[in-house]
Amino acid sequence: MAFPEDVLSEDEHVVLHLHPHWRALSGPVAVLLFAVAAVAVGVLFLPSGGGGSITLAVIGGLALLAVLWLAVWPYVVWRSTHYLFTNERVLLQHGVFSRERRDIPLSRVNDHSMSQRFLGRIMGYGTLTIESAGERGQSVLPDVPKVDQVQTKLYELVEAFHDRHSLGDGELREIFAERDKRAEA
Repeated sequence: MAFPEDVLSEDEHVVLHLHPHWRALSGPVAVLLFAVAAVAVGVLFLPSGGGGSITLAVIGGLALLAVLWLAVWPYVVWRSTHYLFTNERVLLQHGVFSRERRDIPLSRVNDHSMSQRFLGRIMGYGTLTIESAGERGQSVLPDVPKVDQVQTKLYELVEAFHDRHSLGDGELREIFAERDKRAEA
């Protein structure tokens, strides 16, 4: 479930690698605790033998199904969701059995914004929206941990990318001077 490094280009390096905020796992943990509590109550209060054993087996089976479906599966989905920020692009990947990946080159990022509700501000997560040039337009990343810092880092990455890939005044003068020399010769 780790992010494969072989998807990166030669000069590309990872700046941030995130999963959704841990609060996405609070429901699965509650299910796990409830299932353990239900089995413990069954063991303590149901009579041993006869109908009590059958009832305990049913409670245990239901608890196991609930844990697998409502706790383990959400954990696997959380673990296989990646928000990856590199010096060249933003990669969004999710999926367990099938995988979906979206690459947003930094050159195409037009705008990015973040929003946090009250609970998100307290717990340190929020929603990051990246608007890019292209067919799909907006990408919404829910439950981004430390979303304010991530947005600032994204701004820095976009600006650094544009600085690396744009010509400054001095470089333009050199190009024009070289062109003029060739024209005179």
